[in-house]
Amino acid sequence: MQYTFLKKQDMKKRLLLALTLTFALSWNAQAQIVESNEEEIEITDQNGETEYIELPEAMTSAVDSLLHLYNTQTYLVPDTNCNYPDFNPSYDQETYVQRLRQLPTIMEMSWNEIVQKFIDRYASRMRRSVSMMLGVQNFYMPIFEQALETYGLPLELKYLPVIESGLNPNAVSRVGATGLWQFMLATGKQYGLEVNSLVDERKDPVKSSYAAAHYLSDLYRIFGDWNLVIAAYNCGPEKISKAIHRAEGQKDYWQIYPYLPQETRGYVPAFIAANYIMNYYCEHNICPMLTNLPVKTDTIVVNRDVHFDQIAHVLDIDPQQLRELNPQYRHDIVNGTTKPSAIRLPQSLVGPFIDQEDSIYAYQSDQLLTKRTVVEVNDDVPTVAQTRKSYSRSKSSSSRGKKGKASKRGRKGKRGSGKSVTVKGGDTLSEIARRNGTTVSKLKKMNKIKGNTIKKGQKIKVK
Repeated sequence: MQYTFLKKQDMKKRLLLALTLTFALSWNAQAQIVESNEEEIEITDQNGETEYIELPEAMTSAVDSLLHLYNTQTYLVPDTNCNYPDFNPSYDQETYVQRLRQLPTIMEMSWNEIVQKFIDRYASRMRRSVSMMLGVQNFYMPIFEQALETYGLPLELKYLPVIESGLNPNAVSRVGATGLWQFMLATGKQYGLEVNSLVDERKDPVKSSYAAAHYLSDLYRIFGDWNLVIAAYNCGPEKISKAIHRAEGQKDYWQIYPYLPQETRGYVPAFIAANYIMNYYCEHNICPMLTNLPVKTDTIVVNRDVHFDQIAHVLDIDPQQLRELNPQYRHDIVNGTTKPSAIRLPQSLVGPFIDQEDSIYAYQSDQLLTKRTVVEVNDDVPTVAQTRKSYSRSKSSSSRGKKGKASKRGRKGKRGSGKSVTVKGGDTLSEIARRNGTTVSKLKKMNKIKGNTIKKGQKIKVK
């Protein structure tokens, strides 16, 4: 019997992962009580009237969505040196106003009672979500910032995915908005994101970030006001234009507020609150999770279809890590045959991929890539159907006094019937010939086979 002994380093990694998962799951158990179910915020105005503002979807599911990410499970750990007491201190209005004023932003970060409600939500009921997002942001913020910088946009827009997706690249909303930036299908395609049965580039952190920056840039050219821009990003420019018209031409978000869809009324306040909490989390005793950033990555372009399991087996990489690095591929298949397609890998595996490319393509290709390019149609006469046909003819002929002739036809039909088998994995011509009492040469002749190559699923005549 062969025994495998784990190295101390591997044991430490596994222990750390187990502790991380235990910590995260315990958070989830607590968060279920305080962070789920409620999907609205209650606001009471100066006249004592109550209004209910719908929360952005990510604010009701952030913890659940982040827990299952590979990055979260692999690279995030609790900060055991953070000794903040687990409660949310209260401050007076002027403190919040002053803090928002001090944020280094171009966009307006104004305070009002609605904004305060969203800040309170993040700082109290969602504090565990905030802790995880503060850790997860290290994976994505450099990508967001580069895309925004390319289009000359305010960098504070990098917090838009906090309220859009809770920083989950695989997030899908109730209405089908997908990815970190929550693109709808039509808008994603309009901004160059490919979506088909195999690929959904709305989940690609890099491509979707540049598409989002492009879209935000176009919206600013329409409205010229950043509050209106991010409101339009949520509900579409048409609804913002209608709200402006109903407000008699007012182009101030807070003036057109009553004419906006319910969720959009909370969208700008949630965005301001996200900017606040992602900068002032310490003041609310929130400990960010620590991030051990993954190794550097690089891309390689393929011109053939390849399955993640083929890459994972040959290069000894976790398939889940491949999925996390390449979330745009919907069924673990990189469709290089359709067009040259990029695969993101840890930088250390790019060279081995090139060196072992043939082995990668060859590994279980008939099992993992089952879409056939050429198929043969079974032209055998089914035995049961032919027997019924012969019986019918025999009976008919008997009634006309031509029993002998009908019997001859029936015997002729029976002799002409054939038998076919379907090739199974591992079958060879010699094995098929042996099982069916024939020879390889006869099989080749009957099936017009050149050489000895047969494929799984192929029909072979044996009689």
